[in-house]
Parts: sequence; C-alpha cells; structure tokens
Amino acid sequence: MTKRSATLETIKCGVLAGAAGGLAEMVWVSVYAALTGGDAAVLARGVTTASGAAALLPSATVAVGIAIHMVLAVALGLALAVLWQALSSRAPQSGLYAGTLAVLAAVWVTNFFVLLPAFSPEFVHLVPYSVSLMSKLLFGLAAAEVFRRNVLMGAQARSGAAA
Repeated sequence: MTKRSATLETIKCGVLAGAAGGLAEMVWVSVYAALTGGDAAVLARGVTTASGAAALLPSATVAVGIAIHMVLAVALGLALAVLWQALSSRAPQSGLYAGTLAVLAAVWVTNFFVLLPAFSPEFVHLVPYSVSLMSKLLFGLAAAEVFRRNVLMGAQARSGAAA
C-alpha cells in the first residue's frame, strides 16, 4: 500500500468513525429525551449557542446545531483514526475498544470540566453528566467498531492479494 493510499484510507476510516460516533450520540440523546419527556432539540440548540452560530442563523438553530455536532464528530473521528494509525503497529488490536473509550472519556472530561464551563456554562447542565458521558462512550464504541471493521477488511484484502 502506498503512502497516499494509506493516508486516504485513514481519512475515509476517520470520517466513517466520526459519522458513526456522531450518529450514536444523537440516537442516545433522542432516546434519553423520549424516555424522560425531554426535548433533544434543546441540546441541538445548545450546540448552536455554544459555538456562537446562533447569532448568525437564529431561526435554524436545531439544524445548525446538528450540522456543527456532525462536523465536530467527523473531526474527532479523523483525530482518532490518525491516533489509531500511529499506535496500531505497537498496540494490540485487543486494546482498540479500551483505548478508544479512554480517549473519549478524556475528551468528555476536557469538554465538560474545562472548555464548556469557560465558553458555555449553561450547556454543561442541559443533560446530567452521566447522560453526556454515556453519549461520549457510545461515540467511542461506534468509532472503535468502524476501526475494527477497517482492520478486518484490510487483513482480508491483504490475504486475498497474497492468494
């Protein structure tokens, strides 16, 4: 595999991992809202407000919040893919899920105890900490599964090429 094709594969995997993780978070928040009588749109509007985009598009805050959430999710997926690519030769595949969950837990701690309190303190309290942490961990599980499948597909491609 050439360096260019490896880079493109990492990007593709990162985009898929981020999209899967972002969707997992949205499903979780929607289920939580449905079970508790809440409104998932409140969180989407909170993302728009926290990002400062509400001032630009005040009538489309839910759609903008979802778009911003997914852009951030894909960016996180790309960062995870680059990290996994860098570590995959040294780390056993068995550590994929634990490592991804650890990184996402660290992202959650950084978001909810450092960044959001400074930039948008009201966002921190839109859902209980346990709900937002579960959201981030579900992102990690979804992303790790994309990475696992990518590794399996790569191994199958290599064994097919060797045959």
